[in-house]
Amino acid sequence: MTDSHAHLDACDEPADVLVERARAAGVTRIVTIGTGIDSGRTALELAERHAGVYAALGIHPHEAAGLEAERMDELGDLLRHPKAVGVGETGLDTVRQFATPEQQRRLFDAHLGLASELALPVVIHNREADDETASTLAGFDGTVILHCFSSPSLVSVAVERGYFVSFAGNATYPNAAGLREAATMIPAERLLVETDSPYLAPQPLRGKPNEPANVVHTIRALAEARGQDATELAAQTHANAAVAFGLA
Repeated sequence: MTDSHAHLDACDEPADVLVERARAAGVTRIVTIGTGIDSGRTALELAERHAGVYAALGIHPHEAAGLEAERMDELGDLLRHPKAVGVGETGLDTVRQFATPEQQRRLFDAHLGLASELALPVVIHNREADDETASTLAGFDGTVILHCFSSPSLVSVAVERGYFVSFAGNATYPNAAGLREAATMIPAERLLVETDSPYLAPQPLRGKPNEPANVVHTIRALAEARGQDATELAAQTHANAAVAFGLA
């Protein structure tokens, strides 16, 4: 299995412990996210230390109003590391507005430019900004990964444009029937799973810190919704992650 999106540097337990526990559970690949320059360096250090751990690097939309947003040149340098496999997470957030929409869009556009320049996929953060996210991505012809997908209204756009759609632990919640239905509409070859650790622990572990080993719960929930065998879905999403991030 692949956990397509985790924040290992934000977890309470040591990353080395979490990686080993994930392997024991059958999670042999983890994409850990750098949300700023220092976080990105930590993500790369973890990726260097562990086979099967890779890094996606960006400056989070929450940082769009601060000095971190002025460090795109440094981000570009980090993204040239051989284990940097994605740009982001980046995008728009109208829920926790730490920056104005204009500041967020400027930073989003800068990430898209880097993704195009480096031929890397872009990992999208979208919170209640569906229309703006779709319109901003309309001119981007690279690989798009919709992280922690929570926007059923974007299913048609995602399918039409061939985006990868990644579901997290919130898809297991009792009130998430709409998300599970959305998962049934995504082509099998475009489906991903993630934990977003340490956030969004799946229903059986809700309220506890999340970790990559728990991605199995999201796989089971999506498999049930799609009428698939969970083992087959695990293999499919594992293969999809290799395509999305260009992994061996």
